[in-house]
This record gives sequence, C-alpha cells and structure tokens, in this order.
Amino acid sequence: MSSVHEVATRGFSAQAQAYDRARPSYPPDAVVWLAGALGIRPGRRIVDLAAGTGKFTALIADSGAELVAVEPVAAMRERLRRKLPGVPVVAGTAEALPFATGSADAVVVAQAFHWFDADRAMAELGRVVRGGGRLGLVWNARDRSVDWVDRVWAVMDRVERDAPWRDHRDGTGGPAAQRWSERDLAARDGWTPFTEATFCHVQDAAHEDVIDRIRSVSHVAVLPPASQAAVLDEIRAILREHPDTRDEPILRIPYRTDAMYTERLS
Repeated sequence: MSSVHEVATRGFSAQAQAYDRARPSYPPDAVVWLAGALGIRPGRRIVDLAAGTGKFTALIADSGAELVAVEPVAAMRERLRRKLPGVPVVAGTAEALPFATGSADAVVVAQAFHWFDADRAMAELGRVVRGGGRLGLVWNARDRSVDWVDRVWAVMDRVERDAPWRDHRDGTGGPAAQRWSERDLAARDGWTPFTEATFCHVQDAAHEDVIDRIRSVSHVAVLPPASQAAVLDEIRAILREHPDTRDEPILRIPYRTDAMYTERLS
C-alpha cells in the first residue's frame, strides 16, 4: 500500500473517535446531487475512497449499490466497521487501489482529496474507473461569515500553516485552491472537465462539541499534549467570551459544501 501523509496517519489514528463524533455530515441536497451524478444505485459498483469513519458512506449505504469503502488508517476503519457492519471495508490508498482495472462504476472521495498525491491518484483512478464511469469529490469547506467562527478558524490558520491544502501564494486554503489543479489533472489524464455545485448547511454543536471538532483536525491531533491543550484552551476562551456564544448552549457552525464530478473518457 502506498504511504499516507504522516500528519494524516498520526492525527486520524489518535483522534478517530473525536472525528466521528464531532465532524459534520453532509447536507441532503448535496448527497442527492452527487449520488445522482455518480449513478449510485442498485447494480452499480461504487468505491468510497478514504472513507474515514464512514461519514459519507453512511449516507449512501442504503442506496442498493455494491458499495466498498477504502480507508488506509486502521483506527478509522475500525470505527467504520462498527458503525456500518454491512459495508465491506478494505485498506488501500488513492495511489494504490486494491481493485482490478475498469472494475468500478464510480468513486467518491469525501473530505480527503487534498491528502492525495494528485498526479498518482488520478492515474490510479483512471485505471480502476471504467470508461464512462465517474469520480465525485465533496468537501465541507469552512464558512467564515460569522464572527466567532472566523475567530476559531483564525486560530487554525496558525496551527495548519503547513497543511497540504494551503495555498501559500495568497494565504488562503481549502478546496477552492486545490480544485483548480484537479481541473487541470482531469483534462490531462483523460477525464472530462469537472461539473460543480455548491450547497450550504449548518452543524449544531455544544461548546465541547466545538472543542472536539477542533481536536479532530489532524494538525491539532499531532501536537504535543501541552501545545494541543493550549490551542483548545484558546478556542474555549473564544466560546466563553464572545457575546454570540457565551450564553448559548448550542452553537450553529456554518459550512459551504463543494461537490463536483468528472467522467472517465473511454
């Protein structure tokens, strides 16, 4: 199996429980749109790649498709198996998939493509996805339009400054920067241009759920204990002191969901 980014391996191994408990799901309209685009239905073989603890897997598990989850981190696989015992889960990476050539009708990647070696991953996906099959990508991106949320993510800007999805040229990060390179990869490696859609949703979270959400971020999870505690205390202070959060037991965290798909050329 190809190697996995060290931060992802260590972080997701250490905080698989927090990830499963505190990360947001995906809005129903985004799931319907992507499932329709990928043809996730009975009689089709679908691979959920880098499935993690099964956040997206759970949303398509009852589709009737022949669904296989692929996840390289053992702690995440174990959480997925316990949650979705009816879904086969195998170890593997985007750069070295354990499937025959042309054996998948579609592959979906939720919240993970930024960890891949994009060139190698697209070549391997081009091997596994049949001609006319599709690749779908989806992210919950950080919506910073709310002041207290922006302050929380500002703390993460510092912690994640070396994250692989950061665009150091203009100081921004997230899938918006990454997806342009994905468009280029699709055109170069025998895929159609990406078709895209954007959705919005809100995650309701208690104060400690917000702390768990931050704890589950890989670059926080791998910090030495004292450094991690300092980051989490900084987030607690924001929630305790900000006028929009200090008296609210349940907070609403906004997200923008970016979804896209491309078709494998014959």
